[in-house]
Amino acid sequence: MNKTILLTGLAFGIVAIILGAFGAHGLKKVLGPEELNSFETGVKYQMYHALFLILLSLMTLASEGSKRVVFYLITAGMVLFSFSIYLLATNKFTGFDFRKIGFITPIGGLLLILGWVVLFYSVLTKK
Repeated sequence: MNKTILLTGLAFGIVAIILGAFGAHGLKKVLGPEELNSFETGVKYQMYHALFLILLSLMTLASEGSKRVVFYLITAGMVLFSFSIYLLATNKFTGFDFRKIGFITPIGGLLLILGWVVLFYSVLTKK
C-alpha cells in the first residue's frame, strides 16, 4: 500500500506542476483575475495533498489500515476539490455549466479534512 500511496502522491504532484504552469502561462491571458486565483487555489491544494500523500507513505506512526483510509479520503477529496475548481474556473470554455455541480467542491474539502482527522486520531492513539 505504501508504494501505491507514494506513486499516487508523485503523480498528483506532477499533474499539479503541469496545471500550475498551464494556469500561469496558458490561462493567464484568457481568465479573469478571480478565475485565475481560483485555478491557482486548486493547484496549491493539489500540491499540498500530493506532498501529504508522499509523507503518508513514509509514516510508521499510523497503522496500515488507517493509512489506507486516509489515502482514500485524501485522494477522493483532492479529485473532488481541486478538479472541480479547475472546471469551475474554466467554465466558460465548455458547453456544460459546471456551477450546477459546484456543490462537490465543499464535499471534496470535507473529505480532505476527514483525511487529516483520521490520521491525527491514528497517530494520537498509537501505542
